Amino acid sequence: MSRRPSCCSYLPPLYVIRFPVKILLASPRGFCAGVNMAIECLDIALQRLGSPVYVYHEIVHNTYVVESFRDKGAVFVDALEDVPEGSNLLFSAHGVSPEIRQFARERKLYAIDATCPLVTKVHLEAVRFAREGYTILLIGHDGHDEVIGTMGEAPENMILVENENDVDNLEIDESAKLAYLTQTTLSVDDANRIISRIRERFPHVHNPPKEDICYATQNRQEAIRVLAPEADLILVVGSDNSSNSQRLRELGEECGRPAYLIDGVEQLDLEWLHDVETVVISAGASAPEAIVQQCISFLEQNFDATIEVRVIRNEEVHFQLPKELRNSPDDTASAVS
Repeated sequence: MSRRPSCCSYLPPLYVIRFPVKILLASPRGFCAGVNMAIECLDIALQRLGSPVYVYHEIVHNTYVVESFRDKGAVFVDALEDVPEGSNLLFSAHGVSPEIRQFARERKLYAIDATCPLVTKVHLEAVRFAREGYTILLIGHDGHDEVIGTMGEAPENMILVENENDVDNLEIDESAKLAYLTQTTLSVDDANRIISRIRERFPHVHNPPKEDICYATQNRQEAIRVLAPEADLILVVGSDNSSNSQRLRELGEECGRPAYLIDGVEQLDLEWLHDVETVVISAGASAPEAIVQQCISFLEQNFDATIEVRVIRNEEVHFQLPKELRNSPDDTASAVS
């Protein structure tokens, strides 16, 4: 890749000439259909039911989104004991276990389920495999909200594997009925490596009818993989606790490019842009487009940046609102009262 000579590298930083930057804006990026649905659910719930609306865990893993909803009257909790009996409750996009649903009923909470349908698909697969007597290997990250919810569907049948070493250390009878599932927001490459290791050890293992890693996760990773060879720097907009955003940053590094995850423009370090001509900008599936645009505006104002949108895949997926919110506003209110 050609670079302009660092002719001014001997000057003090204040006087370094900054060359114009070219932005390759990855598409698709940002909100996926599941995140859009969850955010719309909470917006409508606040409008129809008023505040507070309690949310079990963060609605999506993004600081900006969570703080915006706090300002509107949403209350995020990590334990249902913190939700007063009879209150309005929304389950986040990451899904919850049957135990949590039952506890919500016992506390007489009006629960709205904003679980992403692709996560629900994995839950249903777990239930089916467990009912048929399978031991289920769940490929995912320990402690992630989605993993906790999925494992709650069949805790006695499920084993979490995070890497290939975990697969090597499994002590499972070779004759056991075995299946695997995956967290929806994993790195496709990482998941494939772990699945390959599982198949090496257990050739008879069963897989879900359709892969579990969601379309949006795969599309955003593909965009990074395609655009990385043209970049001097990769910026991923997203929060640290966003699994799919972290995977985008890691993929950029695996492609041999410096890659950084930023929650907002205030985290953009000018040193990263030293001697940089081309920047790829993407965003995790829970990151708002408004933050992406703030970063672009900063680069336009300070680095005379030009923008080229690169469409790698077209996304036209839309998920229907849960039944609790498909009613008219009057019907929703009467259901709660």
